[in-house]
Amino acid sequence: MPWDARDTMSLRFEFVHFASQDEANIRALCRRFGISPSTGYKWLSRWSEEGSPGLADRSRQPHHSPARTGDPVVSLLKAAHATHQHWGARKIKRWLEDQGHTLPAFSTVHNLMSRHGLLPGHAPGIPATGRFEHDEPNRLWQMDFKGHFPFAGGRCHPLTLLDDHSRFSLCLTHCADERRETVQARLTDVFRHYGLPERMTMDNGAPWGDTTGVWTALELWLMRQGIQVSHSRPYHPQTQGKLERFHRSLKAEVLQGKWFTSSEQLQRAFDHWRAVYNCERPHEALGMAAPASRYQPSSRQYSEKPAKAEYDESVQVRKVDISGKLSLKGVTLKAGKAFRGEYLGLKEGAEDGCYEVWWYSTRVGVIDLKKKSITMGKRC
Repeated sequence: MPWDARDTMSLRFEFVHFASQDEANIRALCRRFGISPSTGYKWLSRWSEEGSPGLADRSRQPHHSPARTGDPVVSLLKAAHATHQHWGARKIKRWLEDQGHTLPAFSTVHNLMSRHGLLPGHAPGIPATGRFEHDEPNRLWQMDFKGHFPFAGGRCHPLTLLDDHSRFSLCLTHCADERRETVQARLTDVFRHYGLPERMTMDNGAPWGDTTGVWTALELWLMRQGIQVSHSRPYHPQTQGKLERFHRSLKAEVLQGKWFTSSEQLQRAFDHWRAVYNCERPHEALGMAAPASRYQPSSRQYSEKPAKAEYDESVQVRKVDISGKLSLKGVTLKAGKAFRGEYLGLKEGAEDGCYEVWWYSTRVGVIDLKKKSITMGKRC
């Protein structure tokens, strides 16, 4: 199967970064990327011998370098700045060195860029203190919508997804709305390509959750795949600090001052920037490495048809009807719309007439038949 024609270069960049890591299973990666092992080894060999230029199609590869005038280091810095206007001296130096160029010390590069007006217009951020990250890829993914904005075709709601350990961008896609069905369709594509994380965290807005602790259909869809779901504290966006930082870079480097005439143009801009961010852009929190150098697809596969919930024989099972209700001993109780059509397990509690409500392996509520009440939520 050939490379996906929509974004060939970014797929090649991802593949060689993943395959270059120690203990990488190259044949498994080839299967995940839909290419033959011979194709995979070809691009890995070109990457090893020529770096980034080796991933371009031969017919498009220039046969000589553009003419340079003046000091060669300054010319390199000017060309790099023209490509990445929002990068500082540290990122530019590392990026050029990754391309095979030899540069002087960071202080010299910084002074040259300052002298020639090549530094970004804002002061560098304050280094984060007390930063925490998970010790392996796919332990935690952070998800959110970047603030929506207008374009010629309506409004864009960028859906973003970031791996906590590597900062690898798993998804940056244009959405016309923030509905659950839209999010699930995008996530399905991501899960099929990169596998499943152990846990996902998101804020408390629609469609993933709210401040009342009520279960949502999107949460149940994720949990059915064996993904743990958590939420940031209300009004504390710093809980997803890595994703907030990603959003700031996206705004500064792609969106600010730009007007997009179509969703296709918008997505092309997203795809190009995401490829650079993942595979080329040095990241200070990663020791100036690119995120793709620390990421590997998950070994946990997406299930197109997850198994139905199974409960012990001692557990009473009730199906939630179309109105979100269930019946127990003649009492009708409201479980919630998210559970419509689901089978819930009811375990007798320590007190008479009390039951724990389970969905798969998660306790989702409690029932008190004496009060004819049911409490569904994440703190039950």
